[in-house]
Amino acid sequence: MNNFIGRIDTYFDGCLNLMYLDLSSNKFTGNIWTGFSRLVEFSVSENRVSGLIPASSFSDNCNLKGLDLSVNMFHGEVPREISNCKKLVMLNLWGNKFSGPIPSELGSISTLEGLLLGNNEFSRVIPESLLYLNNLAVLDLSYNNFGGRLQEIFGRFRQLKSLVLQGNSYIDGLSSSGIHKLTNISRLDLSYNNFSGHLPAEFSEMVGLKFLILAYNQFTGPIPPQYGDLSQLQALDLSFNRLIRSIPPSIGSLRSLLWLMLANNSLTGEIPGELGNCSSLLWLNLANNQLSGRFPPELANIGRNPTLTFESNRRSNVMIAGPSDCLVTKRLLTMDYSPFGFIYTILTRKICKNVWDQLLQGYGFFQVCVKGSPVRKYRVSGYLQLSGNQLTGEVPSDIGKMQHFSVLHLSYNQFNGELPVEIGNLPLVVLNISWNKFSGQIPREIGNLNCLQNLDLSHNNFSGIFPTNLNCLNELSKFNISFNPQIAGQIPNIGQLATFEEESYLGNPLLHSRLLKLQDPTVPPLNSGKQALPGEEESEDGFWWKALLMEYGCGMAFGMVMLCICVVKVEPKWVVNNVEGLHQLKAVRPWKKNGSRGGGRTI
Repeated sequence: MNNFIGRIDTYFDGCLNLMYLDLSSNKFTGNIWTGFSRLVEFSVSENRVSGLIPASSFSDNCNLKGLDLSVNMFHGEVPREISNCKKLVMLNLWGNKFSGPIPSELGSISTLEGLLLGNNEFSRVIPESLLYLNNLAVLDLSYNNFGGRLQEIFGRFRQLKSLVLQGNSYIDGLSSSGIHKLTNISRLDLSYNNFSGHLPAEFSEMVGLKFLILAYNQFTGPIPPQYGDLSQLQALDLSFNRLIRSIPPSIGSLRSLLWLMLANNSLTGEIPGELGNCSSLLWLNLANNQLSGRFPPELANIGRNPTLTFESNRRSNVMIAGPSDCLVTKRLLTMDYSPFGFIYTILTRKICKNVWDQLLQGYGFFQVCVKGSPVRKYRVSGYLQLSGNQLTGEVPSDIGKMQHFSVLHLSYNQFNGELPVEIGNLPLVVLNISWNKFSGQIPREIGNLNCLQNLDLSHNNFSGIFPTNLNCLNELSKFNISFNPQIAGQIPNIGQLATFEEESYLGNPLLHSRLLKLQDPTVPPLNSGKQALPGEEESEDGFWWKALLMEYGCGMAFGMVMLCICVVKVEPKWVVNNVEGLHQLKAVRPWKKNGSRGGGRTI
């Protein structure tokens, strides 16, 4: 990733021995270099190159095995002469403005393993010739706005291992599509469409499925319990649909499951304790449903031993990755105040692929605190997101077992009782338990969470003395303890807690600070016991203006007296000189005072 600029259309003509050229993630412009077909691999992805792709670019002796033109501004039709590249293994045209038909001639490139045509404007007709690409493993046709019902031809791509069709405005159900017959597939992404109806129970026949991404659709009805038979499943994302009823306990049979994303549905009932059997489950998001009941103690067992899943991924072949993988990575890792957030500002496709591969193989890419050790270590760290439900009761002390979790989000529920002190054993970066009914003292053990960056305890019923040892949390950047009216004590005048504004402490009448003006926001401010009448508000600057006017008034009165003496005694010159000098002295003095009171401001 650099910031090189300029044109590339003729720059490499003289490089006759060049075989591999990677110009990705720069700011190159102009037209494409037409001599790329003599290379083995050519990438100009994530630039600003534009124009048509000339048919003459694909010579009869094309040597290309890899061609990546993704995320540029190419337009027009893809030349059918691309079929001259008989050795082509990966073709990535994702993220341009290509239009017209998908060339049927692509079906003659028998070596093709990856075909990434997403985020373009291709017509919705899928060439039958592509069915004969026996080596084709990855097909990405996302964001082409195909519309209508899912094309039945996709149910015949039996050779595929990854099919990505997100963002195509598809409608209706999936039961008649035959897509469940793709028994070799390991990744199916149909997110960001308008599919409706019930989730097909037939997906359980796709025994090799590892990633099932159906988020952002309009699916209704319950989650099929048969999904618990997908023994190799590592990610199940059904969030942002209209699913109802309870979470099937059979999901607890998925020992390889790393992600379970069911947020923003209408699920009801209790969280099944069987989820605790998901020993690999590190990322669980059940937010914004209507789940009720208690926090099952068994839930603290999730993610206790993901090693077997990670080791299996290290042994498996690396699948061709495209820009759609970045979209999935962002979605699966997205959390408010997530420790993953820093990635998004530098997320090129290569960085994204690296992050994704590291996660799947269990290699951490940021340091976390480790219990009992002052040294931070690179570890994969998960999250538990249960906010926006109707969960009740106490949080069990078993929560202290969740040693692989750095984000705990329990806000907007009805949890009550004391917060277990065992929470201080976790390597937390984010702890949000706001808008509940927690009571008792805030555990001092929270002050031991040295990696904590975000702490929100607001809108609860905590009481007792404010734990000043929270001042030792040097990495804390967001803090809120507002509206816990029974908390008493003094906010430290120095240290980390002194860096936060009044909003972090509002609604706590027993809490005091020498630096902040803490008031109950429901009570109007008092003015020394006296109601100020309209026009009586005074500022410091207003006081000095009044002083200035008073001194001028006194000076004018004195001047009139002296003028009278001057007239009577006939000494005008001496009197005039003195009066003028006095007025100059009076005029200068208040301006100096104003400058001093205003912090050195000049007027």
